[in-house]
Amino acid sequence: MSFHLKALACAALAATTSASPLIHSRGADTSSTDQYTEFNSSLPNVTILATGILSPFFYSRMECPSVNPNTGGTIAGTSEDETATAGYESGALGINKILSAIPAVREVANVHAVQFDNINSGDVSSSVLLNLTHTLQTTVCDDPTMSGAVITHGTDTLEESSFFIDATVNCRKPVVFVGSMRPSTAISADGPMNLLQGVTVAADKEATNRGSLVVMNDRIVSAFFATKTNANTVDTFKAYEQGNLGMIVSNKPYFYYPAVQANAKHFADVAGVSAIPRVDILYAYEDMHSDLLYSAVENGAKGIVIAGEGAGGISTDFGNAINDIVTSTGIPVILSHRTVNGEVPTATVSGDDKNTQIASGMFNPQQARVLLGLLLAEGKGFEEIRSVFGKATTA
Repeated sequence: MSFHLKALACAALAATTSASPLIHSRGADTSSTDQYTEFNSSLPNVTILATGILSPFFYSRMECPSVNPNTGGTIAGTSEDETATAGYESGALGINKILSAIPAVREVANVHAVQFDNINSGDVSSSVLLNLTHTLQTTVCDDPTMSGAVITHGTDTLEESSFFIDATVNCRKPVVFVGSMRPSTAISADGPMNLLQGVTVAADKEATNRGSLVVMNDRIVSAFFATKTNANTVDTFKAYEQGNLGMIVSNKPYFYYPAVQANAKHFADVAGVSAIPRVDILYAYEDMHSDLLYSAVENGAKGIVIAGEGAGGISTDFGNAINDIVTSTGIPVILSHRTVNGEVPTATVSGDDKNTQIASGMFNPQQARVLLGLLLAEGKGFEEIRSVFGKATTA
């Protein structure tokens, strides 16, 4: 799925009346494009940081003019078959055109659109996410008028990006990630409702102090725990063990519990970080060869995550290769699991392996990769890394 990333910063303003919507600039120092598309002073303000290509998102079979991709228009998935949910073709649509397809958004917030970037989901990198972190920090966290942000994102890597932002944007304001699983031309396309609900949650005071959230299919899930569980269905994002934080009914968010931070959460200070060290994931399987591990290190990996069999299982030969690599280079190796759920407890690593291997706890391989990269960027040593991962296990 293609990727489109944008942030909507929702700000509560003093309520006054406005006869009709109008274009409203945020300030004299902004560019001509740095404006609200419509403005009603009785509503919160919303800033959209558009970053390029969206998965099969938005537009419920509306006929709209195309937008030059160089202008940073969003992408709407289309197909000649309204029953098709795969093999769709992408089409360029501007932010304003997207919002015109969801008029209910205007009842939630004023929209301020800014093009952030223009990339495909396969090109999302840690440098893009670092840039997004810094942008969110200045645009949302440091701005007292802003109440939250919404990031629309292709679902293939949404869990990685939302986990990264959850770990790096350390403020009380919610950052809500939204995606879609059906192209715009499909019957019952899910994109428009997901976006509307995402903006509504970001503007809700009950969403504060909960970190980053994933809002899709009427569910509110912690980005710290969320994972994509199905390649095709709309109910794909779940936190199996931890459950949902809440739901949305008739566009009204309802949270099941008061705000609380996860026990294992680590906030990474990336204010002075310009790059995240490379961390590779290696998939364990029968007859796995150790040269894969040596090759990863030779090609620049500064950390390794193993998607192990069961609860982090690896062969004896591969375990010996890990011990050799860590002893000779000091590069940390994390044992995670290739199963869709579960954890790798500390007890999995025993004997001499305790000196060279670190159990991932509840973190799956993709989460462990993001977290290890952030810890390395902070300059954490082996035992400090072990301590952070150790908080995510029950044994």
